[in-house]
Amino acid sequence: MTGAPATAREASGRPGGRARPTGPTLLALAAAGMVVSVQQTLVLPLLPQLMDRFDASITDVTWVFTASLLAGAVATPLLTRFGDMYGKKRMILLALVLLLTGSVVCAVSGSLPVLIAGRALQGVSSALIPLAIGMIRDTFPPARVTTAIGIVSATMGVGGSAGMIVTGLIATRTSSHHPVFWIAAALAAAALALAATAARDVGVRAGGRPDYAGAAMLAGWLVCLLLGISQGNAWGWTSGGVLALFGAAAAACAVWVVIELRVRAPLVRPNLLVGARSLSANLVSALLGFSMFAAFTLIAGFVQAPSAKVGYGLDGSVLDVGLYMLPSTVTMLVFSAMAGRIAARLGPAWTLAIGSAFAGLCYAWLAVSNSHGYDMLAFSAIQGLGFGIAYAALGTLAVQHVPMDQTGIASGINSLVRTTGGSVAGAVTASILAGRVIDGTATPTLGGYVLCFWIVAAGAAVAALIAVAHALRHPSETPVPAARALDEPAPRHAL
Repeated sequence: MTGAPATAREASGRPGGRARPTGPTLLALAAAGMVVSVQQTLVLPLLPQLMDRFDASITDVTWVFTASLLAGAVATPLLTRFGDMYGKKRMILLALVLLLTGSVVCAVSGSLPVLIAGRALQGVSSALIPLAIGMIRDTFPPARVTTAIGIVSATMGVGGSAGMIVTGLIATRTSSHHPVFWIAAALAAAALALAATAARDVGVRAGGRPDYAGAAMLAGWLVCLLLGISQGNAWGWTSGGVLALFGAAAAACAVWVVIELRVRAPLVRPNLLVGARSLSANLVSALLGFSMFAAFTLIAGFVQAPSAKVGYGLDGSVLDVGLYMLPSTVTMLVFSAMAGRIAARLGPAWTLAIGSAFAGLCYAWLAVSNSHGYDMLAFSAIQGLGFGIAYAALGTLAVQHVPMDQTGIASGINSLVRTTGGSVAGAVTASILAGRVIDGTATPTLGGYVLCFWIVAAGAAVAALIAVAHALRHPSETPVPAARALDEPAPRHAL
């Protein structure tokens, strides 16, 4: 097992409480997580259409994606900390309300600024996944925590593929972006109703006063950092604007650290970011975020490339991109559900290493063999296997050593660094593809894609090595054999 046996108090999450059925809560959290993941990817295939509809440049239209990213980065640590203080269910419902509101704003938008504003509201919902992980730790018995986290984490891949398929189906019938967002609004409303009625929040609340100064400085340096990363290719990495943003991010981060070290109840305790056990989980999260988000852009471009003109690609449509990723959806669901049993035998760190290794293998496959449809299907299946196992174990590794009243913020920080890794992935792959183009065109070469695949594979491989190092450094987190587990107490820090 991954931790000590739970008492009735620990199982229920409330002193003196009784264990309650957890199935409805898991269903509600998984459904909500999938809806959030859908909104993150459904807009990507629409960007070329939005350029034509609003007569805007790619730099302007990219804000439709960037606004959501920035809003999510700022909201995640805030809402997860507030979840620890005032109740995770309240913050989950707030995130879904903002997702619903943002979807309606996007659905009725007739101008690019209004659409961007709606996307920013949608982006706040990114905090829902770490909030859900915190609620799972509060509510579920230890034996089921890793499996439940795996199922909720798998919704990131499932929802991402679903978003591409929904957009692809609609894009073949209309050039309007309104139907896509009306569908997102309907899904958000359904998830909101399900979460309100089925999810149970039984965790202990920390209470206290919000750290307003820490929240303001955290939001400031995150916006500067991610804005600089996301606009680096458009503005130029050595431009005054990008350098100024990075400088402001560094200065604001330094002030934020000083604030968090001095206040009595900080928004984020530094040990949750760089502590002995937290650092490994956060580094792996950043690297896996790099690998996961890279797939959204690389695979979409590669599948849709016309092979007769550029010498590579699968001549696919937006819908084909989603269909090629269906095997990933299936294997991610299957292996995320199995991750709990694997972690029970090996421990979350070794389980994370296995998942990360498979995540790297799928990109290595595509770097070596990419000329047939079955190559993409094999990549997709292996990717789902790897990320299904890895994200389940990562969610457990990120929170198992922290007090129960800090579970939400610990998971939120882990999610935040994953988003940062994804932002870096977009910048790195875009720079490589832009620098390796077919003569006389702006179309990337096959070599550019292959180099990106190898870089992403290397990132996942480094994640696996960090997980192995963590397992070797903290062997007490590895389960003992069943025969000994009955006689020896589990370590205090275990979940």
